[in-house]
Amino acid sequence: MDLIKNSENETSLDLKNLIGNYLRYWKWFALCLIIALALAYVHLRYSIPEYSASAKIQMIEDKNSNSELSIFKDLNVFSGSKTKIEDEIEILNSRANFIQVIKDLGINIRYTVQGNIKDNEIYGETYPFNINFLATDSIIHKSKYRFFVELNTESSFGFSEEENQPTKPQSFGSAVNTQVGDIILIPNSEKIKRFMGKKIRIEINPINDVAQGYRKKMKIAPASEFSNIINITLTDPIQQKAIDIINRLILINNNNSITDKKEVADRTSKFINDRISKIYTNLSDVDDSAESFKTSKGIADLGSQSSVNFNLSAAGEQELEEASIQLDIASSMQNLISSQEEYDLIPANIGLSNQGVSDAAVRYNELVAQRNRLLASSNEKNPVIVKLDQQLESLKRGMQTSLNNVTNNLNLKVNSLGKQLSQINSRIYAVPSNERALRDITRKQQTTESLYLYLLQKREESQIAFASAESKSKVVDSAHSTNRFPVSPKPKIVYLGAFLLGLLIPFSLIYLSSLLDNKIHNKLDLEKIVQEIPVIAELPKLGRKESKMVLNVDRSVLAESMRILRTNLDYILKSKSKEIGQTIFVTSSVPGEGKTFVSSNLALIFANTNKKVLLIGADIRNPKLYTFFPDIANEEENERPQRNAGNGLTEYLYDHSLKVQDIINRISIDSNNIDVIYSGKIPPNPSELLMSERLKVLFEDVVGLYDYVIVDTAPLMVVTDTLLINQYANQILYITKAGVTDKKVLQYPLNLKKEGRLKGLSFIVNNVKEANLGYGGKYGYGYGKTVKKWWKFS
Repeated sequence: MDLIKNSENETSLDLKNLIGNYLRYWKWFALCLIIALALAYVHLRYSIPEYSASAKIQMIEDKNSNSELSIFKDLNVFSGSKTKIEDEIEILNSRANFIQVIKDLGINIRYTVQGNIKDNEIYGETYPFNINFLATDSIIHKSKYRFFVELNTESSFGFSEEENQPTKPQSFGSAVNTQVGDIILIPNSEKIKRFMGKKIRIEINPINDVAQGYRKKMKIAPASEFSNIINITLTDPIQQKAIDIINRLILINNNNSITDKKEVADRTSKFINDRISKIYTNLSDVDDSAESFKTSKGIADLGSQSSVNFNLSAAGEQELEEASIQLDIASSMQNLISSQEEYDLIPANIGLSNQGVSDAAVRYNELVAQRNRLLASSNEKNPVIVKLDQQLESLKRGMQTSLNNVTNNLNLKVNSLGKQLSQINSRIYAVPSNERALRDITRKQQTTESLYLYLLQKREESQIAFASAESKSKVVDSAHSTNRFPVSPKPKIVYLGAFLLGLLIPFSLIYLSSLLDNKIHNKLDLEKIVQEIPVIAELPKLGRKESKMVLNVDRSVLAESMRILRTNLDYILKSKSKEIGQTIFVTSSVPGEGKTFVSSNLALIFANTNKKVLLIGADIRNPKLYTFFPDIANEEENERPQRNAGNGLTEYLYDHSLKVQDIINRISIDSNNIDVIYSGKIPPNPSELLMSERLKVLFEDVVGLYDYVIVDTAPLMVVTDTLLINQYANQILYITKAGVTDKKVLQYPLNLKKEGRLKGLSFIVNNVKEANLGYGGKYGYGYGKTVKKWWKFS
């Protein structure tokens, strides 16, 4: 249970530290939020809002579609109503439809009133003037050009082709020469007064580009997966324009479907008319033959000679006549389909008794019409056209197979009826030859006349079908406004996005910085790495004008932190030994981490308690101790210690005639006295000097004379000097510098500690920012000075 509680406490502490690391930068979060919200406000203030318009249409299925699908369902020609709706959406969204919409509404010409910051587009009946182009439409529809008009009076205006170019005076109704040819501006007397003194930009864009732009913006989709209802939605800065575009698109699509049906009806009428012309010629020939025969034979009325045979013959002839008509129609239809090299419209509803072939012909014409309309704005490699070609080929093969079966059956029927009629006629042939010849002529006359009347009837039916044709879609809801508020930009979403972005940017930067950061920043960071080894103090980062030396009566943050260091160090030393004359080594990884700064102030803080302190500069390769006591130590003599002035540690180790008292310098700082042994001159063999027995003698002599001997040693990772003399130390203070010391570097002293080559190791963090002092800045030193809160300044 204790382990679980400890784990929960550690997790809670880590979470608090994590949140605290971000809360320290609250000013950056606040600044980014203010900037982001201000940018959002500017965006909403000056962006052009867009409004939405939508409409609903219902696709009307053909009455013959059910029988048609039942015929070809085994061939997998159709995949259901979903595919048909998708095809209709592709046709509705075709490039040709949109090009026609742009032409009809003339929105490839755009009028914009220029403002100081935001421009406003005008549309429709609010145009202050109309533009007449003298060039052909084909040139205007492909041109990209803009010019500027500044309305001066109701009869004149200023014209320029560049925005900042001076305008040239022109008169309404007169031709103006432009890059797209001469144009004439006709004023709208009712609207022009509203725009007096304003500058209007007119942009002429290619119709194809404008159509493509609106195709991308238009959203066309079924209301649900298997629904015949299609939703059409468009957004535009001018809501009325969006409504007009949607309504015009629906109208053009419906007109195209009616036009397709008219083409089928015209093709059917042409086919019937051709057949009527041929049959009319045959009928005239038969009538002439009957008239000539009766005239030559002097026959007026033969009467009925064999009523029974005639009745039987008449019935057989009637059946043979109907079968012959069906065979003739089927053969003609079969030849027409076989002779087609491309996909052209074929006659439909011509009276063939096989309903399956008639239904297939209707469906074939619908697909041909769709294919021709798509080819107007695409090519044969378009996936939709390829799919239509496959459907057409399947229908064509199906109709050919059906017609072959029909013609074979009709041939068999005609042959059978012919045989039956021959048997009946053999009995009739016994009558006089005149009656038999007249009967042949009459039968042929009746057959031709029946076919003639039948085709006249079908021609009328075809025209009636076209006259009653309706569009393939029904308007459920005409285009209308979906919302009086703009759909873009949406203030709530923009402000929410700005708020989140204002938080995300500083959060990301702080997180990325922490992710890439491999430096020590405070005591908490160091303790996570060194673990059981004590971190006995952290020292604050000092400003340029702040004193780097702790004086006798000093309440600064530096002084308080040094006192904590003194207390903790004194506790560690006394826990090991109660003897006087404790030797403390101060070292670091590399130069510049503050070991001289710490050793000097540590000597001063111990001297404040009336202890006898000796400070030794043992970094004989790069001595810095002499620079730390500039003006304060010698301000009465106005002197500054010099690197090569007098004798130091180097001279003592080298010159056996020198005694310890010869190299000790007494310094008085703010009524506190400390003794200092400077490093002396830089020797050529520092390592060998430090291995001298003279150094051992030095430490043995001074330990008995002083309470604390503080040694400023060389950096541990740079040279081996500190390792050579660390056996003389009771405690080693390892200095790390916040924001400088790499975390990986600390493995070196830790490994030395494990190997037993460093004894009494403890760490100090130097140069810690005020916000990071203590555990994450929460319990930092706050006794040195009182800062007035920013909200209390007046």
